[in-house]
Amino acid sequence: MIASLGVLASAQSPAQLKPVTDQLAGSIYTGPSMATLRELTDTFGGRVTGSPAYQRSAEWAAAKFRSYGIQNVKLEPFTIPAGWQRGTASGVLVSPLPRPLNVASLGWSPSTPPGGAQGNIVVLSDVSPEKLQDTASFRGKIVMLDTGKVFAEGWIKVLPKLEAAWSVFQKAGVLAAVMTDHESNNVLNAHDMLWGARMLPLPVGELGMEDSKLILRLLEQGPVTIRIAIENQVTGETQVNNVVAEIRGSERPDEWILVGAHLDSWDFGTGAQDNGTGTVSVLEAARVLAALPKAPRRSVRFALWGGEEEGLLGSYAYSESHKAELDKCIAVLNTDNGAGHPTGWKVEGRRDLKEAMQPWSGSLLKDLSGGDLSLETTYDTDHGPFVLHGIPSLDLWVDMKQYFGLHHKSSDTIDKVDPLDFKAGTAIVAVTAYALAQTEKAIAPHADHRAVGEILKEAKLDELLQYVGVWKP
Repeated sequence: MIASLGVLASAQSPAQLKPVTDQLAGSIYTGPSMATLRELTDTFGGRVTGSPAYQRSAEWAAAKFRSYGIQNVKLEPFTIPAGWQRGTASGVLVSPLPRPLNVASLGWSPSTPPGGAQGNIVVLSDVSPEKLQDTASFRGKIVMLDTGKVFAEGWIKVLPKLEAAWSVFQKAGVLAAVMTDHESNNVLNAHDMLWGARMLPLPVGELGMEDSKLILRLLEQGPVTIRIAIENQVTGETQVNNVVAEIRGSERPDEWILVGAHLDSWDFGTGAQDNGTGTVSVLEAARVLAALPKAPRRSVRFALWGGEEEGLLGSYAYSESHKAELDKCIAVLNTDNGAGHPTGWKVEGRRDLKEAMQPWSGSLLKDLSGGDLSLETTYDTDHGPFVLHGIPSLDLWVDMKQYFGLHHKSSDTIDKVDPLDFKAGTAIVAVTAYALAQTEKAIAPHADHRAVGEILKEAKLDELLQYVGVWKP
């Protein structure tokens, strides 16, 4: 059916494009997205950046792009400071009563010595430098960070203090640290605690909420001793590959749209919602656009990023290595909020982009439940590095009420994915990519450095991004 619509390839208005975009959406709804997602999640499982599972999934994704007839497919490398794979972790409450503890390693934590680390608990609810001056009280102890109180003033303000605290703990002779989790039923969340895939200077685990509350109650009566054992596999500087494919534009090949999602995941579950669905949405958009009898007017690049979970490392590396051609990037489309019921697009604080998108959203995306636009600005996934360059950036906006019950947990598996919501979001991605590739004029201009700075400041992101080294006012 799509082949019969090639005559419309040069059409401009939303109404003129609609016959083609309807066919693109139909091909998404009848296509193999769920089968592809199952293949990704159930074959490779959790895809920690730099791990063998990640590398195998990258090679699989490149083969998928080629199977759609796309010739220009590359594995583009970048380097992370350390490779890390989870091994085993266990914990025991030694005294005043014996009891197993629900413990997991933080990402990029080193191992404890053989046999584990055993010591009395010291609880900290504040990691400000003035609270850490009595380092003698930490020696030979296990520090338990009361996470809810430590982060009470917000992650952005606490992150620099906490990074400094790790070094204080190491120098003071702390045996290990544990961070209290916040989920009921001792459910644990996979995460790390340093930006940039860097190793923590001492072993750090996370402790189930109910177990941590028990320890706090016991501490009211006297000393508490625990033992934790962590064994992980750590390697040095590690090469990671982004997967990048391109459909060359038929009329303006030097101008391009970028459609991306991150391929890496944490490893408690199989990374279905975070971000297998995003990965497959990009693959499906590539499949249906490659099937058109005539390529879109502009080039469309498809990117599957590594290192997102450790600080948007793959997308940032790409934005740096391709900096010379970013002026030809018309727009970036990103999907990494799970496969909840779609709403539309977040325009990352760009009021001009919201205004420019409204005719397209109202005409082409409304029937796909994607007609709304949000001014919310975030730096929580891979559109972020491109926002810093002023590129019009769209992040898929979906209902996330169920998402955080799965996010980074062992429950993030394919059985939680609603096929219809998933396909609707994927159709929005494909239709938007095609429409923006076809417009006569770019959807919106690039914002200058000052305007980007104002957006970041309004969103209260400027201090964090300066701290991690990706933004200079």
